[in-house]
Amino acid sequence: MADVHTFKATAHLQNGVQVKTTSRNFEITIDEPKSLGGTDTGMNPVEVLLASLGACQSIVARVYAPKFGVKLNDFRVEVEGDIDLDGFFDRSSVRPGYSDIRYTFRIQTDSPKEKVEEFVQFLESKCPVGDTIANPVNLKLENIIIEKSVEV
Repeated sequence: MADVHTFKATAHLQNGVQVKTTSRNFEITIDEPKSLGGTDTGMNPVEVLLASLGACQSIVARVYAPKFGVKLNDFRVEVEGDIDLDGFFDRSSVRPGYSDIRYTFRIQTDSPKEKVEEFVQFLESKCPVGDTIANPVNLKLENIIIEKSVEV
């Protein structure tokens, strides 16, 4: 029997390109840097994606390190990606998303190298965000709800 859990989030456009996002009882402000028309009050969506990947890998590392006998004294993920903004700005037919994402694990441990390498290979196979980025996912617009403005 599958153990499917549905996660939900809401994004609410504020002034300019600032967006207030919520999930459960948590809120994140997402914005664009001034160079891309924002007010620079938060990470932009593609930066949040990179941060989510690093956070997911870090959580998986914490959860599974003991199972591999790897003691994490410190664990850090450095993530970067390349986007051709011509795709977003509709100046060419290149895709608007990341073409490449690279990451580096900085692991501070006294565990043997072989154990760490086995652990890292497993870690990469279990990160839900990494899996979602690396493999096609069914993405679809489910509904459009048009509401009339209420004048105050």
